[in-house]
Amino acid sequence: MYNPAISEHPFTTNPVSGKPAESDLDTALSSLYENLARGVPQTRLRAEAATHLKQTILDLQQADCDLPSSPDDLFEWMHANAEDATRQYTQYLDGRKAGEPRRYFTNRAHALYFLRMVAPTKLVDGAWLYGLLRHWRNPRLADLVRTYVEELGEGSHDKNHVLLYRQLLSRYGVDSLDGIDDSSFMQGLVQLSLAWNADEFLPEVIGFNLGYEQLPLHLMITAYELNELGIDPYYFTLHVTVDNSDTGHAKRAVQAVIDNIPRLGDASEFWSRVRNGYKLGNAGVGTTSVISGFDIAKEVVRIFSQKSLAGHGAHSDYCRVGGRHVNDWLANPADMPQFIDSLKRAGWIKVGGAVEESRFWQLLQGERAEMFGVFSSYELQVIYDWIRGEASRDGQAYTAHADVDGKQRVPSFRVAERLAGVRGQRMPPVQPPGGLLDSDLQSLTAQLQKLDAEGQNELLLEAMSPALHWTPAGLSATRLFCERWSAS
Repeated sequence: MYNPAISEHPFTTNPVSGKPAESDLDTALSSLYENLARGVPQTRLRAEAATHLKQTILDLQQADCDLPSSPDDLFEWMHANAEDATRQYTQYLDGRKAGEPRRYFTNRAHALYFLRMVAPTKLVDGAWLYGLLRHWRNPRLADLVRTYVEELGEGSHDKNHVLLYRQLLSRYGVDSLDGIDDSSFMQGLVQLSLAWNADEFLPEVIGFNLGYEQLPLHLMITAYELNELGIDPYYFTLHVTVDNSDTGHAKRAVQAVIDNIPRLGDASEFWSRVRNGYKLGNAGVGTTSVISGFDIAKEVVRIFSQKSLAGHGAHSDYCRVGGRHVNDWLANPADMPQFIDSLKRAGWIKVGGAVEESRFWQLLQGERAEMFGVFSSYELQVIYDWIRGEASRDGQAYTAHADVDGKQRVPSFRVAERLAGVRGQRMPPVQPPGGLLDSDLQSLTAQLQKLDAEGQNELLLEAMSPALHWTPAGLSATRLFCERWSAS
């Protein structure tokens, strides 16, 4: 998508940090991910992404692939998968009605941890199709271009998938990705690498899309349990509906394979590469692995370690725990496990009891909480659930009043929203970005007036890139693109 004719305009830099789109490269997955997500990557960075992609494909050569042996059987395969997923989901619901516990999330902190750990993937949702956008005039790619535009919400601020996820993270205080393990960036990196090398990896893009747009069981269970825990499930329920096998992305993904099998080239080689692209969906840490990897005690240690350096030197000399000054404890993040143990031995934290019994919690919450504002809402929820132990299975938010008798049920998100609406307490919806003061939106508007039709198209496509499509400028560009596409 790189166009030298417009390479100097502001979209070649990170719209947040203003750093150049290409910096000194690093072998870390998170570093390559960040460089690709910043803006329009230049040739050297794209080449590194392509090399990473080729190696990942080699690494997955022996991975399981449940695709049929022939693309002629894809529609039957799609319907069988959808029926199996819905059948298993019905069994799950029957089990829940019979009293089975949540399958995925032990408590509210666990669910928020999941949202945070999968964020590197969700924040580039749909990116694997971006490189096909410039080929929007090719009717064989129409289903794929349409899917990408719908991932962008067709320019609507309340349907753009990435913007919805960003708002979800912000709402629950999990928008900081500091300290996330490097492996969590693998799946997002695959998607960005496909985005910026689509011409070289067209069959793999089509194969990846084929797998990613099918309806998985975990998506439905995740949405159900988030709602049960009082967390907005809309991002996930939206994917359940748009990925349907009748009129949705799942069917279009199958049709795209059929439409693009070469008539003049080697169809068997193309299908083999489609299968390789399909297996790329297994790269990195999967949903269920992220969920099963939650250890609340380790997450507490991580949170304390991250806060330690900022808190070092901020405590008075008389603050001592376990015979050491608090400032001394906080000077070294590696000491946090011992510091936490000392707080427990000293009675400051009583794990397994009511949070009101822990003096440390009173420092974080309350009328005269000395440490109010030090921890984010996500971090407070983790500490809250950790202290409460088994009692945290009720899904109670740390902001709620303690349920003394244990009989009061935590309302689901949808129930809470309806009650808030009845009481006039519901938050007003986020307003569309049309009237926002935004430098990129101003730049987009000004440049469109100076360019010819083809230059305008290039500029719109660049503003619809993974780095920008969720911003006011990107949303505006998407709407303009949709108008031009429908008129062509």
